[in-house]
Amino acid sequence: MDQRKLWPGVLLRVGVFTLLSIFGYFLFPSLMLLVAAPVLVIAALGTFAAASVANALALRIYERGQLADVGLGWTTAARRNLSVGLLGGLLAAVIVVVIPAILRQGEWQHIPGESMHWSSLLFLSVVLLFGAIGEELLFRGYGFQVLVRAIGPFATILPVSVLFGFAHAENLSFGTLPFFNTVLWGALLGYAFVRSGDLWLPIGLHFGWNWALPLLGVNLSGFTMNVTGYAMHSSLGVLWTGGNYGPEGGLFTTAIVGALFFYLHKAPIQQQAAFLLQDRLGDPDPSDLS
Repeated sequence: MDQRKLWPGVLLRVGVFTLLSIFGYFLFPSLMLLVAAPVLVIAALGTFAAASVANALALRIYERGQLADVGLGWTTAARRNLSVGLLGGLLAAVIVVVIPAILRQGEWQHIPGESMHWSSLLFLSVVLLFGAIGEELLFRGYGFQVLVRAIGPFATILPVSVLFGFAHAENLSFGTLPFFNTVLWGALLGYAFVRSGDLWLPIGLHFGWNWALPLLGVNLSGFTMNVTGYAMHSSLGVLWTGGNYGPEGGLFTTAIVGALFFYLHKAPIQQQAAFLLQDRLGDPDPSDLS
């Protein structure tokens, strides 16, 4: 079909999804401010609420579908892909944090007055899980998938990854290398979706990484959480460890993201037929977008 006839439908769908996301992104955090929730909780749950509503409405309006159709169907393949993602995210976080200790340039030190609280750990785990799901719905959900079907994965992943990087610009201690690494992570998570055809693989990677870093005593995207009572102190310098931003602002993360691309290429991922990509995966007939 003539691409000139295709684009109005694509732009309409992506535009409506974007407007719904922006509206929710301001609405839901504002409502949570009324109950004086912590900043991390507002950011995570607000993003989850905004992304869920935007995806559900866009799917219902344009595809007569439901939220699960964006890649959240709970199947045997989904569980397998989630496990593969979790393993990759957890191992990557452990490697990045442990490197200074292995090089004898870092050690864990007890934080005076702090200790492990299991209830706090459980609460933090739930918040980080909703945050990971919310960001994946927002950046690898309906709008992303419509673009992948229309213009292909490679033309979609880079610009959306750049937006993913800018979305973290208000975090404390943000800078050039944190931005670059966040863009790399966005590309990795986009590739994870294309590789699996569902959101469970990128959710597993995202959550595994985000959950492990605070437990290992380092900051997560500028947030300090102190969930175990111990913190990693390294003398390797900000360029390598990320400093106050956390490992995502250092060169160790730059290297580990490259390793994770290789991991996803080789891992036993089970490809699923993504609802929004079915026309593209089969005999392309994008006329339904017009």
